[in-house]
Amino acid sequence: MRTPVVAGNWKMYKTVTEARHMVSEMVPGLQAIKGVEKVLCPPFTALLAVSALLEGTDIGIGAQNMHWENAGAYTGEVSPLMVAEICQYIILGHSERRTYFMETDTNVNRKVQAALLHGLTPIVCVGETLEENETGRTREVVSRQTKQGLVGLSFEEESSTGINVIIAYEPVWAIGTGRAATAEGASAVIAQSIRPALAELFGQQGAQSIRVLYGGSVSAGNAAEFFAQPEIDGALVGGASLKVGEFIQITQSAAL
Repeated sequence: MRTPVVAGNWKMYKTVTEARHMVSEMVPGLQAIKGVEKVLCPPFTALLAVSALLEGTDIGIGAQNMHWENAGAYTGEVSPLMVAEICQYIILGHSERRTYFMETDTNVNRKVQAALLHGLTPIVCVGETLEENETGRTREVVSRQTKQGLVGLSFEEESSTGINVIIAYEPVWAIGTGRAATAEGASAVIAQSIRPALAELFGQQGAQSIRVLYGGSVSAGNAAEFFAQPEIDGALVGGASLKVGEFIQITQSAAL
């Protein structure tokens, strides 16, 4: 059985002071929840502060992006070495990175390989735009992003429990819009596009070991419906992860 994961992507919200306050409120409720992997992904400026508050808990911490090089003249970037000092997880290939910062599948793949090399667990985002969805290209786009994002990985990257990568299916048209995909629809995309793409890369056993999350307007009101689907192994939560009570409730819905 795949252990569910609930990760909160804070995006470009919360100062260090605000982050400390929110995490202090959130930790007791999250700590009480067992049977689910819990991850907080604050902005870079708050990573150290949040990490200190999570020390000694079972709550992981992740960054929202990184460069693939260990060091270099890349003003404004952070390297996997820098991230790995603080974090266990890294969000890669989010649609906002692809759309606003022109990230390509090739660059996502470079980052995934660098993350694994430094012991980070990548949460690799894939998903189609509204136009791609309405023109019947969902399978093509999601399959391509999955395969090209993970191409070149070998069994050397496998952990004892499977390949140390998490996929987040986030239909672009559902992110921050309040318009979530249906649970059945998201599960079908995972079953028909993501798992077959993973099987091409890693075989059926590898494909079944990789956890696939749903993201896109996840809320306390719809989370349980998504988690009831056998193909959905948790959520990458955006706006709702900034609301203490709601994020705790979503996480509780995912618990085994």
